[in-house]
Amino acid sequence: MAIRLKLEKTDRVLFCGSKWWGDPDMPEGMVYPAVQVTEDGETYDYPLTFICQINCEDIAPYDKEGKFPHEGMLYFFAALDKWIGYDSPTTNDKGEWTKGHLAVKYAKAINFETFQSCMMVDDDGETLTEPELTITFEECEDDAPGIKLLGVPMSEEVRAKYEGCVNLLQIDNDETLAIDFGKDSALYLMMKESDLKFGNWKRGLAYLG
Repeated sequence: MAIRLKLEKTDRVLFCGSKWWGDPDMPEGMVYPAVQVTEDGETYDYPLTFICQINCEDIAPYDKEGKFPHEGMLYFFAALDKWIGYDSPTTNDKGEWTKGHLAVKYAKAINFETFQSCMMVDDDGETLTEPELTITFEECEDDAPGIKLLGVPMSEEVRAKYEGCVNLLQIDNDETLAIDFGKDSALYLMMKESDLKFGNWKRGLAYLG
């Protein structure tokens, strides 16, 4: 079975909890991921969009096969700005995304005393992130549409193309989140089964289709 993510607005502070958008709560030494871009002959680092963090204890009851760790925190970042309505120097279209445009990170243990929220702000100190949303989890069919962890991509074409890969996170078009990848398209964040087994989090790949 796959794990569906149900997202809701909240007034609560979700520090070190499972959440969508907002700011990631990261351990000391973990670097916020960025992709290198070049504009007008100048090269610089452009931060990836923080998608969500998953407190792995929350998904343990649903991850019957033990694909994910059952403790610690899992983080997903990607070059999503273009697809949620923002100007962006990154150019990702249909197909497999360029290496570096996805980042999956993992912290083995959660420590409320040492974790810090990594806040993205502009020159005036105003937040650059969308308001955080609570996540609740429930089982769903392996090939279900929507936003889900594990299972298989809802697209038969993607399943065939990436046979042997694990569907880490499927992000379907969502009006509430203002995500629009185009008709019948979704973003699939995947990893080879062997890489997931050994925690090679840097080996993730992103495919839009």
